[in-house]
Amino acid sequence: MIALALQDVEIRDRTDDCVSRNGFCPEWIADNFDRYLDPFWQHVVLTVTAVGLGFAIAFALALLAHRRRWLVGPITNVTGILYTIPSVALFFLLLPITGRGNTTALIALTGYTLLILFRNVVDGLNAVPDEASDAGRGMGLSERELLWKVELPLALPTILAGGRSAVAATVGLAALAVFAGAGGLGEALNSDKTFKSNVVVAGGLCVLLAAMLDALVLAVQRLATPWTRVAR
Repeated sequence: MIALALQDVEIRDRTDDCVSRNGFCPEWIADNFDRYLDPFWQHVVLTVTAVGLGFAIAFALALLAHRRRWLVGPITNVTGILYTIPSVALFFLLLPITGRGNTTALIALTGYTLLILFRNVVDGLNAVPDEASDAGRGMGLSERELLWKVELPLALPTILAGGRSAVAATVGLAALAVFAGAGGLGEALNSDKTFKSNVVVAGGLCVLLAAMLDALVLAVQRLATPWTRVAR
């Protein structure tokens, strides 16, 4: 018992010394990891919600532009302008209108996904071979049936590739949502930017989240497009 107590004291002293030097402290990380769980799940909610909303908006705009080609340019320009606005500046611009919290963060994050998702949906639909469309029409499919049964399935790899890019970008941008008062791993990171252990854990969780969501979208892509595996 005495030996265990002395060992605990030694570990605490070593940890305190590591923390005082702002070093990388495995013992501190193990003892304090639970403090990152709430910010992690906040980050997940921000990312998934923003990408989901962005996909719904971009998909609808892309379908409209696919039928009315003249809309591709204007929509691309508008979403491109949104994409080029510095994220921190956009958060601060929205704050007087929507206030601090998730609403401001989600509006900004959703806006940043639109260009990526819109272009990939449009590119995917444009890449559908004319022979496939002609074959569908020859089978008597209406334009709506042709879209849902032929064009969209063939465009899925390109569409979901855009989803992977949007997820990766949104995970990184969501770290800046702390400036909108939306929490997330950015809040944990900014709580002590000089402490290496804090930076490593918060940053590492961002990277891990991006990898997990990318793998999830890739799995969905493979399940939804089995013919691509057969082709390979």
